Amino acid sequence: MNFRRHRHEEPEINLIPFIDVLLVILIFLMLSTTYSRFTELQLTLPSANAEKLQERPAEIVVSIASDGRTLLNRRAVDGRSVEALTAELRAAADGRTDTVLIISADAMSTHQSVINVLDAARRAGLARLTFAAQSGDAKTSP
Repeated sequence: MNFRRHRHEEPEINLIPFIDVLLVILIFLMLSTTYSRFTELQLTLPSANAEKLQERPAEIVVSIASDGRTLLNRRAVDGRSVEALTAELRAAADGRTDTVLIISADAMSTHQSVINVLDAARRAGLARLTFAAQSGDAKTSP
């Protein structure tokens, strides 16, 4: 009779698969986390006591109606072609390179009419432009 006892090995926990799973979870959490934005910073902006600009730069206001009509400084532009707009813009700029073009387009105007004005401004050499908009709290009439 053999009464020898077999030594039982103690069970081991294999940590390698456990670490693999934790790394995958960590990567998933890092990618799905939303980070706080810089807009949440409380800033106190500096103020300046400079005098207001006495002389306004030359401005050209182009108004585009919803039906595609174009007004240049409150005067109707003959024709809707880019060439006609370019000629009118060159005449209104009078050779000045610092002229600011303000595009005031109706909300229902077509994209093509706005693109035509942008193309005419490029051809006329007017590089400084901006779009006019009303403030969000302004009420529109029905």
